[in-house]
Amino acid sequence: MNHERGARRMVGWLAFHLLVVLTPVAAAEVPEAYQAAWKAAAPQINANIERYRKGDAVISVVGADGQPLKDASLAIRQRTHEYLFGCNLFVLGQLATPELNRKYEQAFTRLFNFATIPFYWRELEPADGKPRFAEGSEPMWRRPPPDQLVKWCKAHGITTKGHALMYVKTKFMPDWIDPKDPARLKTLAARHMAEIAQRYGNDIAVWDVVNEEIPRLTRPEQWHRVPDDYLAWCFEEAGRLFPKQARLLINDGTSQSHVTTDLYEGLIKGLQQRNVRVEGVGIQFHIYNREAMLSGKLYPPEQMTAVYERLGRFGLPLYMTEITVNSTGEDGPARQGEVVANLYRLWFSTPAMAGVTWWNLGDGTAFGNENKALGGLVDENMDPKPAYQALDRLINHDWKTNLSTKTGAQGQAQFRGFYGQYTVEVASGGQTRQFEINLAHKGPSQFKLTFKP
Repeated sequence: MNHERGARRMVGWLAFHLLVVLTPVAAAEVPEAYQAAWKAAAPQINANIERYRKGDAVISVVGADGQPLKDASLAIRQRTHEYLFGCNLFVLGQLATPELNRKYEQAFTRLFNFATIPFYWRELEPADGKPRFAEGSEPMWRRPPPDQLVKWCKAHGITTKGHALMYVKTKFMPDWIDPKDPARLKTLAARHMAEIAQRYGNDIAVWDVVNEEIPRLTRPEQWHRVPDDYLAWCFEEAGRLFPKQARLLINDGTSQSHVTTDLYEGLIKGLQQRNVRVEGVGIQFHIYNREAMLSGKLYPPEQMTAVYERLGRFGLPLYMTEITVNSTGEDGPARQGEVVANLYRLWFSTPAMAGVTWWNLGDGTAFGNENKALGGLVDENMDPKPAYQALDRLINHDWKTNLSTKTGAQGQAQFRGFYGQYTVEVASGGQTRQFEINLAHKGPSQFKLTFKP
């Protein structure tokens, strides 16, 4: 029975793989002005990818006697990316059939090494003092219990991100918390953050500490009332509660980041002046009017580049935290694919950008009316759309290093590759040995391998 199950899984994986690789990406009719703008940006994008996403490495191979091993054959294969390519994991195991759930997992693991886990307070603790952390908790759509998602990510080698530690927009808050009592909210928030930190502080690598602060300040009637020092206090508490290896982010909306950038800069500067642990800048990118982008009126590449340069001056890593591009309308999926490919090239080339997170992997898995945008990378059957195919080509082909070479007289071989973990297979004298190396942006660039017969 186990052999049959394994065989079915392999057949399913191969079928999905072939669907991704062999299905041609439909050509999209896009305005000439849009194409010209991105063509003009391409040389700098390509140069930055080469400069910031790759590094030089030297592999030295020695024999058991410590002497250089010349003319050894090396097969260098990149296994993982250092850069974080992510998506939210909100509907893991929640689709209508086992087949759809299987395809969802395959689509996720083929592209992504980074997963956003939901910590919306309303569904996480629907009753006071009774959080839904554990596997087997009452099922809720788009809100699986965090334990289940952390376990799955560990099993698949996926880095996790918690979203969001504090998000006090009223429609996302529990009914049992009074929206007009800031002092009581602060007491409950301290308990809430402490419970999460104790349970997940060592397992979840990145956190959105506060979500959408600028909208809260500009439209407070939609939010629970908070103390005057709310933003700084949240980061002070998180900095005290979470271990040093956890990265603490501020996260804000699309226009707030890209248009009212000065307001966002003010929040970040204020936190840094308070000497709290703000360790990354989150930037949302929900585009429901794709045609405005294609017209060149909305977020042309030069504007985006200028914004990321400004936000990068704080010396903090940037993260695209929530990405949606709609695929509605005539030729919608193909036009979505064109836009997505350009955006990801730009983000991958941005020096300060540490990761990008698509929001809803599949059509029909978004929040409420957002489903009308058809903003998934795969359709409702979990089959790849042109945008998924474009990202698969970039992440798994264009941006991965795989090569073969030989050691010279001194037993050395040099290569330049994308940052990530590699398998190096060394062949000499009719024998082969396999090694693992990690080429990291801030790690070693020289690796010594001892080949023992």
